[in-house]
Amino acid sequence: MLTVFGSAPRRSGYCDGVSRRGFLKIGALGVGACGLNLADIYRAEAARGSLGHKAVINIFLGGGPPHQDMWEIKTEAPQEIRGPFQPISTNVPGIQIGECFPKIAQIMDKSAVMRAVVGCEERHDSFQCMTGWRHSELRTMGGHPAIGSVLNKLHGPVHRSVPPYVGMATAGVWRNPGTPGFLGPTYAPFVPNGQGLADMKLNGITSERLGDRKQLLSSVDRLRRDIDSTGQLTGLDAYSQQAFDVLTSSKLVDALDVAKEDQAIRDRYGDGKPFKYQYDGAATDNQLILIARRLVEVGVRCVTLTFGRWDSHGDNEGLVRHHGSRIDQAVHALVTDLDERGMLDDVTVLVWGEFGRTPRINKNAGRDHWSRVSCAYMAGGGIRGGQAIGSTNRLGEHAKTRPVHVQEIFATLYRNLGIETSTTLADPTGRPQYLTTMDPIGELH
Repeated sequence: MLTVFGSAPRRSGYCDGVSRRGFLKIGALGVGACGLNLADIYRAEAARGSLGHKAVINIFLGGGPPHQDMWEIKTEAPQEIRGPFQPISTNVPGIQIGECFPKIAQIMDKSAVMRAVVGCEERHDSFQCMTGWRHSELRTMGGHPAIGSVLNKLHGPVHRSVPPYVGMATAGVWRNPGTPGFLGPTYAPFVPNGQGLADMKLNGITSERLGDRKQLLSSVDRLRRDIDSTGQLTGLDAYSQQAFDVLTSSKLVDALDVAKEDQAIRDRYGDGKPFKYQYDGAATDNQLILIARRLVEVGVRCVTLTFGRWDSHGDNEGLVRHHGSRIDQAVHALVTDLDERGMLDDVTVLVWGEFGRTPRINKNAGRDHWSRVSCAYMAGGGIRGGQAIGSTNRLGEHAKTRPVHVQEIFATLYRNLGIETSTTLADPTGRPQYLTTMDPIGELH
């Protein structure tokens, strides 16, 4: 929580009227679930310079989308397996996708769909889609870090006033924005929800009312000398300066405010309403996808968000038609928007869920969990679009041609971001851990 007093504070024995308690509240901008002090992040980043600004927008379809109703309609399967959806042509000859995605069909030349994703574990959790690894791996030391945490560790911020990793989500298996794993809470995503976002907006207090920033930092330094006999706060003034840069800069707050976007662009993305089939999951909030574009534009390296609640044990058709039409509009708008702004080669868009759905439709007109095969959509990041990679068998049960492993998808993301897949990170025991065990998807480069 960031606390800045708007009126003259009560004197409490410290220089310039800044109390020790008030001082300790400055800069904790709700980073991750731990409420980590933002200045701590900059300590870890102080020795690093920024690299080129490549970015990823990772859109998690929490609950598990039905692979056979999206990018590969099983026209030869019996009705109780193929379902009610029809294939439609795209702007790439020979490639058809599901009828719920007519707008994505118009940008298929800029897109790639993986029709037979393998290596999924049957677990309702975003963890694997954020890290590329199974939940149980390295669990005793926190698990593998999410890709946003890796970017934070290796590249740091593009701008010191903009966090490198933002998770547009709240806690929970349906909406978890990713975790830093063994890297520790310093590299957790910034979550601009609730109190963290309210504090960033200063509760109506303008930056002018903060007074001279350097005067405040000077009083922080004097406070440090007065109270820190152990040296614990050594150098805090410099890192507090950086945390204060986030506060007083308009970059992040403006990016989160879609009201500042041109209305025509906002209309292109839509709002995703009315929200249906949400239950205990995320809404189909198209505006979050617009915010994701705005965030990478100002310097965020990784944005994660959860879109919809795809656990279609009942009324699979109704859910897919509702959720599908909304993600279709939003993804088309995002890819087109990035392309028009000259950002598409630098920003990778990934859309996928934790597993697929059963081939056979159940008695409730739904599909159940199916981890043998799943699917994914990708665009941008310099990939070769216009491809449908792999296929499942006639009933959509398992991969028939060119299975794409989850690890291959992450290797591709890292390659798009300019990170060698042979890169390692030291875990808490000092042992090197690879980012992925596989090579990037060869067809995409």
